[in-house]
Amino acid sequence: MVDLHDSSDSEELDSDEELQRAFARGELKTGLNYEARAPKQIINNVSGMKQKLAELQKNLDWIEQLDLTNGPAPAPGGQEEFTEDEDVSNNDFKRELRFYRQAQASVLEGIPRLHKLGIKTRRPEDYFAEMAKSDVHMKKVREKLLEKQQNIEQRDKAKKLRDLRKYGKKVQIDVLQKRQKEKREMLDAVKKFRKGQKNKLDFLDDNTEKGKGKRGGGKNQDNKVQQPNKKRQYKNQKYGFGGQKKRSKQNTKESAADLTGFNPKVNQSRPGFNKNKSGNKNKPNKRGNKDKNKRPGKSQRHKMKNKR
Repeated sequence: MVDLHDSSDSEELDSDEELQRAFARGELKTGLNYEARAPKQIINNVSGMKQKLAELQKNLDWIEQLDLTNGPAPAPGGQEEFTEDEDVSNNDFKRELRFYRQAQASVLEGIPRLHKLGIKTRRPEDYFAEMAKSDVHMKKVREKLLEKQQNIEQRDKAKKLRDLRKYGKKVQIDVLQKRQKEKREMLDAVKKFRKGQKNKLDFLDDNTEKGKGKRGGGKNQDNKVQQPNKKRQYKNQKYGFGGQKKRSKQNTKESAADLTGFNPKVNQSRPGFNKNKSGNKNKPNKRGNKDKNKRPGKSQRHKMKNKR
């Protein structure tokens, strides 16, 4: 029984020994060495190829083959769209246009030949060319394009969010740096004030002025004292600023003689005013207290009755 492990080790030793002997002879060079393969022999059997072509070739009528070999059709207006030496392999638009012109030239040559052979041609109204790719394949292409578009939109959205975050961080850092700067300046001012280098703390005055400006109290820029609001003024006028409150509404000689606030329409106790038949109050009569329609007394009515 042959051990496979021993045989593989012996082959490796033989190959190493062969490499050592080749290196000693100078056949190997320093660097990466690989096994050289025999050069490929190219056989140009022209006679054999012609024999196979003759076997495949069949002499059929043109109507059975319908093969045409021609160049592109001329452009409208007689202008040359392509040159003979022009390479259109890297220009998609010109390559597709050349295909179109070549197909047009085949139609212009093939239809007259069919008519000459007595074969009628007609193109259906609902003619649709068969697509080279199936609907399933085109559906996959559309899905791929939509996926790419969505990926682009997501990348743009993520980029905008990153820019907004960077801007927010920048603003936050600026605010923190400004606060730290104000804090350092305040501490330096306090140290200088303690050492006697400053007579007063300027930042305290600035803070008080800012606070007064925010609350709306104190003096304004024109050094004018701001007046209290209307509600406070009314209460001060009504209740005063303190002191004695009782007997404040007691009448005096002057207040009793003052009739400027008397309104005859409101006060009904004035003589010469009564209620007439129409029901209007506080309307004076033409003759003072006398009323034409006033009923006479009992004795007067008795006298009038006896006179009759």
